[in-house]
Amino acid sequence: MRGFNPDALRQARLNAGYSQTEVARVAKVGTGTIRRWEQDDSSPQVDLLARVVEVLGVTIADVVQVPVDERYPGDWRVLLGLTQPQLGAKAGITTQIVSSVERGVISLSDNAAEKLSAALGIPESELRAAHERARNRPLGEPS
Repeated sequence: MRGFNPDALRQARLNAGYSQTEVARVAKVGTGTIRRWEQDDSSPQVDLLARVVEVLGVTIADVVQVPVDERYPGDWRVLLGLTQPQLGAKAGITTQIVSSVERGVISLSDNAAEKLSAALGIPESELRAAHERARNRPLGEPS
């Protein structure tokens, strides 16, 4: 996950006064999952991270930081705590289109741009700029 900060997650948990086990129990994720995230041994699934930050009383933006002018479409989705299928359902488009737009492998149609920007709660111009960044990212850089 681009911009995930394991130290910020660990600090949010410590600030809340909870153990990894307590957070895991309430968020219904494995204790080992939280441990691996905090040790930067694995990257969170967005839906599981959304449950954990809710328990901690923080937002995803508190533990995932990507500057606005560097965001790709997938970064906007992650900040809302949505999976690709969830965003597709919210926008009324297929998961395949969401995935292709996020990876920058297809052009962004007016219809998809309108639906996705509305579902993400961002201006269409920002979605188009994020899409262009994804399309023009260096080889080997994840989207």
